Formats: sequence, C-alpha cells, structure tokens
Amino acid sequence: MSDRDATISRLGINRREFMKFCTATATAMGLSASAAPRIAAAVTSSKRPPVIWLHGQECTGCTESLLRPSHPTLDNLILDLISLDYHETLCAGAGHQAEHFLHESVKQNKGKFILVVEGAIPVKDGGVYCQIAGKPILETVKELGPQAAAVIAIGSCASWGGIQSAPPNPTGAVGVPEVLKDIPVITIPGCPPHPQNFLSTVIHFLTFNKLPALDEKGRPTFAYGRLIHENCERRPHFDAGRFATSFGGEGHRKGYCLFKLGCKGPITHANCPSQLFCEVGSGAWPVGTGHPCFGCTEQAVGFKVPQFTQAHILHPTPGATPPPTGGEKPSGLTTGGAAVAGAAVGVALGASMMAGKKAAESDDGE
Repeated sequence: MSDRDATISRLGINRREFMKFCTATATAMGLSASAAPRIAAAVTSSKRPPVIWLHGQECTGCTESLLRPSHPTLDNLILDLISLDYHETLCAGAGHQAEHFLHESVKQNKGKFILVVEGAIPVKDGGVYCQIAGKPILETVKELGPQAAAVIAIGSCASWGGIQSAPPNPTGAVGVPEVLKDIPVITIPGCPPHPQNFLSTVIHFLTFNKLPALDEKGRPTFAYGRLIHENCERRPHFDAGRFATSFGGEGHRKGYCLFKLGCKGPITHANCPSQLFCEVGSGAWPVGTGHPCFGCTEQAVGFKVPQFTQAHILHPTPGATPPPTGGEKPSGLTTGGAAVAGAAVGVALGASMMAGKKAAESDDGE
C-alpha cells in the first residue's frame, strides 16, 4: 500500500474526499486549485518533520483548540503529517524521560525540526517567572530557536505577549519575535487562533519547503490579510447604519452591528468570520455570539485597548449599492450570504459615508 493510500485509509475517507480536502486547504492559503496535488503529495509523504512544542506563560488554549480540528484530526496531524517529538501537554512521558527525548530530538534533527512556542516569554529578572525542568523558558527558546528549520509562535501570547504583557506587565512578558530578534518568526495570533491557520501554515511548509507569505508582523497573509470588518456577518447592518447600543437591547437582539459597543473588527486583521471554529456555525466566534471583537490578533489592540472603546474605522469599503435604511436582516439570509454581501467592494461611496455619519450621530433606532 502506498503512503497516500495508507493515509487515506487511516482518515476513513475516499480519494475524492481527500483531494477535496487538499483543494480546500490550497484555497484557504490563497493558492490555486492546481496546488492540490502538491499538497496531497506532501501530506502523505513518509518523511514527517519533527516538531518540538514549548509552553511559556499561557492557558494552554491554543493546544486545546488544536485538539478539536476535523481537517485533519489531531491523530492524523500527529501520526501522518508531523512527528510530535515533544509537547509538555501531550507527552506520554514526564520529568527526566520527557526532557531526554527533547534533547535527543534536537541533537538528531538540528536544522530540520519545527519549533512551536505557545505562551509569552517573561524576560524580567532573567526569566525566573516561567521555568521548565528548572530552566527559564527564556533560555530554552534562545537555545533552540537558532537550531530550528522554522519557528512558529502560536497564539497572541507567543506572538506579542498577550494578556501577560498587559500593563503593568510585572514579569516583563514579551512575544517570541522579541526574544529571537535575528530569526524569522511566523506568528499565528489569536486567543486562541483557529487551528486551521496553524495547520495550513505547517502544510504550506511541508509542501513548498518555505514559509507562506507574511505581513509586516509575521502573520500569514492568507489568514490575516484582511480586516474582520470586511467579511463580518453583521457588515450589512453597518452599511445601513443599524447599530446596537446596549447589550440585550432591541438592536442587539436583531443582530445589528456591534461597532458602537466597541467592536474592534474594523481595525483587526483575521479570518474569524470566514474560518469558523469547529464547523459549528456563526455562534463559535465572539461577534456571532453577540459580543464585540476585542482585537486579539492585533499587537496594539487586544489586551491593550479597553474592550468597549469605539475603534477608528480603517479603510472603509462601501457596499456595491446603497443599503436599505430600515428593517432587520431577512431571516433567510445565511451567515455566508451576509459575509459575501458585507465584503462587496463597489462604487457607492455614499453608502460608506452614510454609515460613518450614522455611527457617529444615530442612537441605532432602538
């Protein structure tokens, strides 16, 4: 049995479904469908890159989200795509045994392994505020970073410092890029990030032997290249000037735009509206549950700007036509349809101007 057939067998799917997964992965990364065969070859190869996963200051939410993806599942990720040599949460061994395998993997795979760091790195007082095996995580990251083929900071804590770095930041918590300043670090921010953003990044590395295109903050542009505001399911209400002004109020119950309640979607780059968690629908992300986005994927927004402070709208994109001025979202409009309608970029600049004016002056009609 070939490597591909063995992988498909373990997944419990047929070849057609497997290629649909590869095509969907290519699309998620902003690649053409022609990349699907290369992705298929990479994810079914018997050559699995070793992965060393470190934990700093964090809640383990990033790992918890990784336990729940369905494309691929965690067991397929570990058994077929990568060789997870060290992970403090998932290790079968403990203590000296686990540390032994960590150092053996580094020794045998120098320059070949992927280093994943979850959690912020405290640098104050020599990093004594987070120690693993009697050693500050700061020293471990500095030691292993230069020996890795690629370094991935998963989650907002590892990317920027996260909640640990919020003022007054007593432990001097920072993100991995500030510790490994001379090494390219790919950041997958989010609290937690969508597991597919991490998995797609790993698959891209396996397929092309290089990191995907990154923005100036080290984020993959396929996942963080657009503002949440552009694809938000509530965007049609923004364009129409319909805003919720209180939690539980009429506008809030009708699903109106949450901009006036402090939504940071207009200044936050992420694919939350289009890449929903665990395939359970809109209710799996803050805006879908009725709470404003708090900007966890932005370094200077999440954990730095008060949650209910109104954001400044960046790059407003008008709707293709002036939106209706009254009424609520039709009951038959799906989340995907609302997102498409909200993301439309047209020529009716007046619609955007109207929305901005109503955001500043109206009380939302509640």
